[in-house]
Amino acid sequence: MTTLLICDDHKVLTDALSTVVGLDEDLQLVAAPVHDPETAIELSAEHLPDVVLMDIVFKGGMSGIEATRRIKEISPATKVVIMTAHDEDRLLVEAVEAGASGFLGKGEAAEEVLAAAKAAAEGEVLIDPATLTRLLAQVAREREAHREASMLLDDLTDREREILQLLAEGMRNEGIATKLFISPQTVQTHVRNILGKLRVHSKLEAVAFAVKHGAIVV
Repeated sequence: MTTLLICDDHKVLTDALSTVVGLDEDLQLVAAPVHDPETAIELSAEHLPDVVLMDIVFKGGMSGIEATRRIKEISPATKVVIMTAHDEDRLLVEAVEAGASGFLGKGEAAEEVLAAAKAAAEGEVLIDPATLTRLLAQVAREREAHREASMLLDDLTDREREILQLLAEGMRNEGIATKLFISPQTVQTHVRNILGKLRVHSKLEAVAFAVKHGAIVV
């Protein structure tokens, strides 16, 4: 018997899936379908289902990706299958990184969705070859971009990193000069060097670049 939790904010879809589950002797819902990720996390902690069918986009704060990450932390053995109408590669990569076992299009018939849930419970990875190829290419591109960013950031001096951190905290050149006991002109020189080394065009872009790649903390 495969235990199942369904989390999707489309009630028509969840009602249809729930009905089909009730006709399948090999599947059992641990609770009625839920429509928000927070409740799915709570129920996963309580019931430790074999499989969670999870939407990727919800109205409100938490996404299905974050919910997947939380569920996997609570119950590592639970397989989370993302049900989505979205095929944006970045979202799919984030879902994989969060621990998703695969993806299903919302256009799939209910019987096919539940067959996939059983396969996921048995350890199958649910992703078609074309999507897998796209995701691997996306991962490779991001890895290369991160490598290049690390090389640029490694070229910053300790003083430049210090100034970049202060810029991220909202300080202006004059305030940075006062705090570091240097002249505003020296701060301007450091900022100009930072922009050149990071190949960006503004202080805001430099800060965003550094935060994105983990060089400074905000």
